[in-house]
Amino acid sequence: MTKKRIFIITGANGFLGNNIVRQLSVDKNNEIRALVLPNDKINSLDGLDCKIYKGDVTKKETLNEIFEVPRNTELYVIHCAAIVYIKTKYNPRVYDVNVNGTKNVIEKVLEKNAKLVYVSSVHAIPEKPNKEIMTEIKHFAPNKVKGQYARTKAETANYVLNCVKNKNLDACIVHPSGIIGPNDFGNTHLTQLILDFASGKLTAGVNGGYDFVDVRDVAYGIINACFLGKKGECYILSNRYISVKELLSTISEVTKTRNIKTILPMWLARFTAPLSELYYEFLKQPPLYTRYSLYTLTSNSNFSNEKAKKELNYKTRDFKETIKDTVDFLKDRGRIK
Repeated sequence: MTKKRIFIITGANGFLGNNIVRQLSVDKNNEIRALVLPNDKINSLDGLDCKIYKGDVTKKETLNEIFEVPRNTELYVIHCAAIVYIKTKYNPRVYDVNVNGTKNVIEKVLEKNAKLVYVSSVHAIPEKPNKEIMTEIKHFAPNKVKGQYARTKAETANYVLNCVKNKNLDACIVHPSGIIGPNDFGNTHLTQLILDFASGKLTAGVNGGYDFVDVRDVAYGIINACFLGKKGECYILSNRYISVKELLSTISEVTKTRNIKTILPMWLARFTAPLSELYYEFLKQPPLYTRYSLYTLTSNSNFSNEKAKKELNYKTRDFKETIKDTVDFLKDRGRIK
């Protein structure tokens, strides 16, 4: 008799989470359990073959129901739930969700003898100087990375690896780079940038760039990590460096709208960043430019994904396809006229 295969996805209604559910639901043999916050919108999961469970990773007792599985079950837990935070002001909720929430999930994983794929971030990896290539590391130093989000991801990655060593936790870690692509039902920063560009609100770009990766490629890498990811190993799920200039010209080409010619010098963007944070807070939209996002665009993002390609059969698609599919998704939902 074959074992029943169950996947638990935390943060399942988020940008990455719903793309993972989409790919998993193609195989009808998979039982997919989606963990979402009690008051969260779940329209990103509409029509997908998954069972919704309400819970909060920071409240361990709310995880009991989703972890109730029949004996002799092959259980995989993909832990996506996190607060991606690029604002300057300290936010205690970021630590509570990203660190304490993960500790609660790990306790449940250990109870059920499940396999955990923990979704970290390339931001947890300390930046190397002179654009040196960055590969996977085994020890994380929260004091050597910038920003509250990165520090929580580094601290948690250490905790996961300590549990592998000391508690026999079956887990591996994935580090996606800057995620972009379709099926963003919320409003991540890159989706906001595309919307602002298409509506003519974005009038200037900045120098710099980052490693941007298609959310569907990351989802594929994470699902493969459930089966192929080795215990105690880390995998970078990146793509390649894409300058802001290339990003904007690709959006211009796909949307057939006029490209932005004005590129602000970084010193000016940094000077106006605090005002930008206040402006977007007033609009109740994710800020495009903050001190942290500007730091990111000038940081070393020369990441190697060779290990993931070799061990997880990880693949990346052409960037223009990513932008085209994102724009089509936004048009279908009436968000781009």
